[in-house]
Amino acid sequence: MNRRTILVLGASGLIGRFVTDDLRARGFRAVGVARSLSPAQTMSALDIELPILSLDAAALTRLLSEHEVDVVVNCLGVLQDGPGSDTNAVHRDFVARTLQAIADSGRAIRLVHISIPGSAEADRTAFATTKREAERLIAASAIPHAILRPGFVVAPSAYGGSAMLRALAAFPLDLPAKEMATPFQPVAVEDISATIAWLTAREIDDASVRAVSWDLMQSEPVAMTGVIKQFRLAFGTAGWPHAVMPPFMLDLGARLGDFANMLGWMPPMRSTAIAELRRGVTGDPSAWSAATGIAPKTLTEAIGRHPATIQDVWFARLFLIKALIIASLVAFWLVSGFIALFVSYRAAAAILTAHNFPPALVDPITTGTSLMDMSIGVLIAFRRTAAIGLVAGIVASLGYMFGAAILTPDLWIEPLGALVKTGPAIVLMLVALLMLDNR
Repeated sequence: MNRRTILVLGASGLIGRFVTDDLRARGFRAVGVARSLSPAQTMSALDIELPILSLDAAALTRLLSEHEVDVVVNCLGVLQDGPGSDTNAVHRDFVARTLQAIADSGRAIRLVHISIPGSAEADRTAFATTKREAERLIAASAIPHAILRPGFVVAPSAYGGSAMLRALAAFPLDLPAKEMATPFQPVAVEDISATIAWLTAREIDDASVRAVSWDLMQSEPVAMTGVIKQFRLAFGTAGWPHAVMPPFMLDLGARLGDFANMLGWMPPMRSTAIAELRRGVTGDPSAWSAATGIAPKTLTEAIGRHPATIQDVWFARLFLIKALIIASLVAFWLVSGFIALFVSYRAAAAILTAHNFPPALVDPITTGTSLMDMSIGVLIAFRRTAAIGLVAGIVASLGYMFGAAILTPDLWIEPLGALVKTGPAIVLMLVALLMLDNR
């Protein structure tokens, strides 16, 4: 058993989680660190929650020394600036502190940095330019390093862009023809982990791998349409007729995604994602394969030759619907409260008056419940408070139902069935609450 210690930064992400678990299975001592880990991701005492991006160089140095780290794998990354996400801070500044910490540790440590493929000349987004700045910092350092540039990552789990492609494959919907023709060379996440294991097994003074930059992807170019087609074969939707999304809908979706990003959500369809999608994912894996002897898995091998499981199909079908569910609930609570407060205030107050409520209570109750409804909508709109808002919405709806049963029972049989429809709304809020987790 190889007891070299590997520190994986960003161990809750798509690549970081798989790499952490896979390296442990290979016999390495893998310490997985992330800002937050789900209960399912803390299966080992070596899975550690730390405010990793807030640590200064001295704290990072102590972390390296405490765990006697031999290899640092940096999987940290954010797609776009937004609340709690700063591309400069994550991609450039943190890498600078990590390099300083490695130099100050007094240990012989190799840095394996997960970057992006492509050339600097084609970088157009803050995501890409800051990733490239980090590469330049690493290359200019004296630290033994490997910069790995994986293509489109295919993994057993799904997040971000990979989840969006699965969702497209589950629906009879294609992106515009130009985007579907974009080159998209994939790589199996197993090949990324195998590369890190291979590097870890090399001696730190091995000159052939002291400073390398490799593209990790299958050598044969594949268009996005080929990637989605392979997922459709797994989902059993390959024979369905497909409608092509108008280009303006893609741009509109990116703008809506940017707005959701400002509210703390991280939808895969944002302006940066669309820009990177149109750029494509290409590279030359020959140097990587020649050095490591790893034959990259084909797209068919990465996705698998077997049909998708029912949980895969459910996730793909519900992934895009999740945004629609959240948006509809936000609109439901905001609009209903607004109408009762500003449009039909007298009608709403008249319901209480007609049921012999004390006149002194009619206006406060009407105004209070309207403001409460609008507040629930605002809470659901922000990712950080969405769970609170959904629970509050369920409690408020149950309160309306039981309160009406006691105070205004005739409302249960009014022709439009407003109270009867509250039941399905509660179920929808419960569904949204259960779907909030991203990983």
